[in-house]
Amino acid sequence: MLYSASSARVVLSRRNSIRVSAISSSSSSSCSRLFSYNNSRCWSPTSEQTRLLLCSVQASSPSSSSSSASFRSSNPCSVPHRGFYPVRSIGAMASQSSDSKSIHQFTVKDAKGTDVDLSTYKGKALLIVNVASQCGLTNSNYTELAKLYEKYKDQGLEILAFPCNQFGGQEPGTNEQIVEFACTRFKAEYPIFDKVDVNGKNAAPIYKFLKSSKGGLFGDDIKWNFSKFLIDKEGHVVDRYAPTTSPLSIEKDIKKLLGVS
Repeated sequence: MLYSASSARVVLSRRNSIRVSAISSSSSSSCSRLFSYNNSRCWSPTSEQTRLLLCSVQASSPSSSSSSASFRSSNPCSVPHRGFYPVRSIGAMASQSSDSKSIHQFTVKDAKGTDVDLSTYKGKALLIVNVASQCGLTNSNYTELAKLYEKYKDQGLEILAFPCNQFGGQEPGTNEQIVEFACTRFKAEYPIFDKVDVNGKNAAPIYKFLKSSKGGLFGDDIKWNFSKFLIDKEGHVVDRYAPTTSPLSIEKDIKKLLGVS
């Protein structure tokens, strides 16, 4: 089976593995990676799944291989995320929500360094987003997040924004500068918290919990700025959305949690 999108090919072999082959626009060479596929049924990926799969291919091949060519994916932001992740489950998120913990058991710091007990959000539906001020997705996401909050804040929605500088260094400012940017330019009325790491050994505990509760299609790690997690009123993670998923496109899921028509 062959699927083509954005100069990329996703091929399902008879051995139930996925091969991604991407052709560089500046070279006739190609690079490819194999991802394990532990499902006997065929998979017909959407264009979004293909894009994310390509984004998770290493930006360049090891220098020790003379036959490998450099590759850069078409990332929505200006700097591509490096690294690749194994496919954990095809067509659905692999990790299941954890029943042993809820988001309400965590304490985080706000932009001023003050502890915030997330149990104060019991009974609220939450949309948690890792934000950045200099990303190609900044304008659209901040604009739509403000619209969602204005529309549903009185019906039980809270948006929790966590600045992160791990993707292309696109959130370099201080907490004070980040808050001023979001509130002045985009009229953000929802809380903006302390800058955190979302991946790696220094990842904030809340993000370790979020990722373990709802893994991504190509691994648990956050892939880029503006990844989104939807939390129900009991503090359980119910869904996870890719960076390129617009906030307004998940309005129907928010309304379902809030019980509004």
